[in-house]
Amino acid sequence: MAEALRNADDGHQGGRQDVPQGVGQDSGQRDVPPGEVRQDEARLWAELTATARRTVADGLVVGTSGNVSARVGDLVLVTPSGVPYDRLTPDDITGVDLTGRQVLGTLVPTSELPLHLAVYRTTDARAVVHTHAVHATAVSTLLPELPPVHYMTVALGGPVRVAPYATYGTGELAENMLRALAGRSGCLLQNHGTITYGATLDQAYDRTAQLEWMCRLWLTASSVPGMTPSLLTEAQLAEAGERLKGYGQRR
Repeated sequence: MAEALRNADDGHQGGRQDVPQGVGQDSGQRDVPPGEVRQDEARLWAELTATARRTVADGLVVGTSGNVSARVGDLVLVTPSGVPYDRLTPDDITGVDLTGRQVLGTLVPTSELPLHLAVYRTTDARAVVHTHAVHATAVSTLLPELPPVHYMTVALGGPVRVAPYATYGTGELAENMLRALAGRSGCLLQNHGTITYGATLDQAYDRTAQLEWMCRLWLTASSVPGMTPSLLTEAQLAEAGERLKGYGQRR
């Protein structure tokens, strides 16, 4: 989880805002004919498919549930719908522009494309990870917000909210998600799963894994008969947030 720790205050938790051009990647239009793949896009696709496979290996998704995306310039690379991640090859690269128009590949993009595009249009995200992690999904059925049971709450911007349920793949779900994401870099989707974003695929993934761990922690602590988990105060979270700003190695 070092990536999540190192970037606990990296500007990717500010909620809805205009997307600045040139944040961490090429900000221009694709400079090759439609259908042709640039080197940076091919490299990012390899990172994306590796991240998608990691969600399966770490038990955050089952089968082809969940999806992963990454942005380079005005292009969003995204996992295709219904294809097992271990079968994805470099030739399966799938990309859309910010309107959702497919500009790379022939495989149909994930049905959750509206979620991903909503994040990219309203934040400075460069990567998004959506999972159906068990403990996080369980918490989404019980609470409107994950209680602050651990100081890593601040790595996601504060107590993680639960977006009200809406049918998957719909604009309504995307709107509910954006409200829950305000001021956060991740949220729970009621009776559905998780979504997190970051400046890199590693950071977005680490935030997903951290969120699942905190949900497991809360479920474990709250299941003890006759006991109630202690929660951190706003002051304690703020202090932890200040310390996390300096966490990790200096380069």
